[in-house]
Amino acid sequence: MSAAIRQYLVITGNYWAFTLTDGALRMLVVLHFHQLGYSPLDIALLFIFYEFFGVVTNLVGGYLGARLGLNRTMNVGLFLQILALAMLAVPAAMLSVPWVMAAQALSGIAKDLNKMSAKSGIKLLVPDGQQGTLYKWVAILTGSKNTLKGVGFFLGGVLLMAAGFTGAVVIMAVALTLVWLASLVLLKQELGKSKAKPKFTDILSKSRAINVLSAARMFLFGARDVWFVVALPVYLHTAFGLDFWQVGGFMASWIIGYGFVQTIAPRITGGREGRQPAVLWASGLAVIPAAIALGLGAGWSPEWVVYGGLLLFGVLFAINSSLHSYLIVSYARGDGVSLDVGFYYMSNAAGRLLGTLLSGWVYQAYGLEACLWISALLVAAAAALSLRLPVRRPALAG
Repeated sequence: MSAAIRQYLVITGNYWAFTLTDGALRMLVVLHFHQLGYSPLDIALLFIFYEFFGVVTNLVGGYLGARLGLNRTMNVGLFLQILALAMLAVPAAMLSVPWVMAAQALSGIAKDLNKMSAKSGIKLLVPDGQQGTLYKWVAILTGSKNTLKGVGFFLGGVLLMAAGFTGAVVIMAVALTLVWLASLVLLKQELGKSKAKPKFTDILSKSRAINVLSAARMFLFGARDVWFVVALPVYLHTAFGLDFWQVGGFMASWIIGYGFVQTIAPRITGGREGRQPAVLWASGLAVIPAAIALGLGAGWSPEWVVYGGLLLFGVLFAINSSLHSYLIVSYARGDGVSLDVGFYYMSNAAGRLLGTLLSGWVYQAYGLEACLWISALLVAAAAALSLRLPVRRPALAG
């Protein structure tokens, strides 16, 4: 086994372990605070700092990765997640809203440090001429992450039932500590450490391709979360009468399927790169939320419209997401890769934050159909921006 493959397996194992705890923790918080009588919108607002600090972390984390090395930023991310879990293992009387929001903020920082490090690290393990291999490795990492996040939703529910909230977070903290200790030993390469010490001003990308792709990514993920974060779970509960465990199970199953499609995206999109596939797949995705909104407005069976639309949306969104994840790693420069990837995922986090805020407000004021129309407009904006991507992969610097 080559050194590059060994490092890839260590990075992937770290990312998988983190993702399981990330998905499980989200479900634990949702279910536990529901038991305490919080409304779905109140629960969603607990995650605002999680998303906000993702924006900050990706921007600063790319700089730190270039200065310190990606092995260090990945291990720091694991350690911060352990601290976030430990914060939630306090007695129930201390679990106030500000305390939980602070723990979620720490978890958001940890998650984006870990993700930025994992995605950037792969760039440095694949020779520049092997773009097909790079696409496959990125797709496997991205897709498996989302599949395991869905598994984490189930894990959170099981742990809550078996060990209670405090017991569940302690179990996850102990397991993640073992992974962190193993990572300190096994992740030895100075991955991503820039030969030239970058300035802090270098965190803003100077590449037109990366700036365009980052803007498209922001609109793409805003389009997903504008109806996924609050509107869809609440709608499934109120309109379809699903219990909360059924809502969580359905969302988990959707994410697992979405992750599987991401892993096989290279087979679906083929070897084409750059502008054409990005525009094509984003344009197709924009049709789906608009069609769901039209179906609901026309009085068609809500179950068929929503579940069928979700299936199509999940497939097309997974392909778009996987394609974007490959393009940013492909476009990023070789020396200081984390700066470009960090800037890109800052835009990703900004899109999630935008979607989260809109999801609660628009659904509460205007309902699911309005969320879907906004989703369609945001995806259309992503498609329009993709027209400005280079036709071919630009020459890499560094």
